[in-house]
Amino acid sequence: MNTPPRNAERSKGPARVVFDKVTKRYGTSTVAAVDQVSLDFPAGKLVTLLGPSGCGKTTTLRMIAGLEMATSGRILIGDDDVTRLPATARDVSMVFQSYALFPHMTVMENVSYGLKMSGFAKGAIVPKANEVLKQLGLDKLAARYPNELSGGQQQRVAVARAIVLEPRVLLFDEPLSNLDAKLRRYVRQEIRDLQQALGLTVVYVTHDQEEALAVSDTIVVMNNAVIAQTGTPRELHDLPQTRFVADFIGEANVLPCEVISAGGSGEPAMVRLGGLVLQTNPCEGTAGQRHVAVRPNRVSLQPAGSANTLEATVQKATYVGEQMEYIVQCALGDLFVTASDTDHPIAAGEAVALGFGVGDVVLLRD
Repeated sequence: MNTPPRNAERSKGPARVVFDKVTKRYGTSTVAAVDQVSLDFPAGKLVTLLGPSGCGKTTTLRMIAGLEMATSGRILIGDDDVTRLPATARDVSMVFQSYALFPHMTVMENVSYGLKMSGFAKGAIVPKANEVLKQLGLDKLAARYPNELSGGQQQRVAVARAIVLEPRVLLFDEPLSNLDAKLRRYVRQEIRDLQQALGLTVVYVTHDQEEALAVSDTIVVMNNAVIAQTGTPRELHDLPQTRFVADFIGEANVLPCEVISAGGSGEPAMVRLGGLVLQTNPCEGTAGQRHVAVRPNRVSLQPAGSANTLEATVQKATYVGEQMEYIVQCALGDLFVTASDTDHPIAAGEAVALGFGVGDVVLLRD
């Protein structure tokens, strides 16, 4: 199938991407790299695929791009079924982890290259490239070569080369992995600002949960080739559904509990945690032995003997600049706790009490 020529007037706008029970197996393997995945990526939003190495997130991204073909299921971009279409016929652009800039070409030549290959009108190529370079603050670097640019500048050139084609979907594969920590924070905000300003449909792959929380409208957490949970950054952080998600998104104390009532129909769940009976979120499942997750900053360190608390002893206290980190021992085991009060640290060996407020303890599905 031939790719239709592009010109300066042609633009379809951002598109929705739908996965309908998509599976990917390599060769004769019985193990699926992606297993019966159904997803809906809304038009004009940034959706992040997050998970550990080998979970299937990059394979999912490459199937959107057409660099991998689905074994079964359907992939839609807009109203078009692209499941069997080659990469050149999908109207998507991809920013690779390595940037993949042509070292012998200037910034202008790198950004213009895709326009030339797509049949853009010759007289419109330079103005179009200049427009995007200016948009990304690269217009003064147009004559430089990639080896004359910083890592952040190279990253922006890679983005410019992708968006100059006005793709219906823009894909990012671990785009910040080659940058140092400070530059990562700056460039991820640039990507987010650009996506929002242009209303782009972006699918973004990373294994870094902080990065995902910072840039995403929606996060899809993947594990072992399937979807573990989908939600907004706040939903995933504050209401994880499983032990895997609770532990992967930030840090969490996962503790055994007894479910007295699982809740539902507007009613909260009730759990017994140690000697305390606490109100928590309703969660599918039955009463009995389950687990709860508690974020380190949601455990309240109180004076020993306080009412409605668990007795504990501080095992280790560490100052890390903006907060104190504690390992505390109680009847439930060792808990990791953080506190913003760095002026009055609690010494190792001191007795304390652990308090939990409404919403601090999250009942898990498994």
